[in-house]
Amino acid sequence: MKCPPPITAIVCGLIVIAGAAFGAGPLNFAGEYADKKFLNGQGVFQLSLEQNGKNVSIFFSAAHNDGHGAAPEADGKGEVTSKGTVEFKWEDSFKNAGTGTVSRSGSDVILSIKTTRVADARCLEFYRPNMRLKPAGKK
Repeated sequence: MKCPPPITAIVCGLIVIAGAAFGAGPLNFAGEYADKKFLNGQGVFQLSLEQNGKNVSIFFSAAHNDGHGAAPEADGKGEVTSKGTVEFKWEDSFKNAGTGTVSRSGSDVILSIKTTRVADARCLEFYRPNMRLKPAGKK
């Protein structure tokens, strides 16, 4: 028995939609990112993201180019949310801690960091909202 053409088109359309809805995994955030002109060219901020499904491991570091002051290194764990962002908690090498989000903007990421525990205030200048980081291999 042959199906009428409109029914065939509807069934095919539903299959495509179902495949897209169920086959699509979380956004991929994995990679190395940096702002090599951080703090108006006075420092550098580096971010590394490793992803396994929805789970994301976060590593970041920041320093002044001339080596003065604190140079925190931090790590944390997070998840890709239904909003298409990564939400995470972190702690740095100076025992500061906080939360953060990562979102995509083309090939760049936008990183926002908030402190919830301050143990060494020298690190605070590195932790701010809406930092645009480019893939580490690009300027």
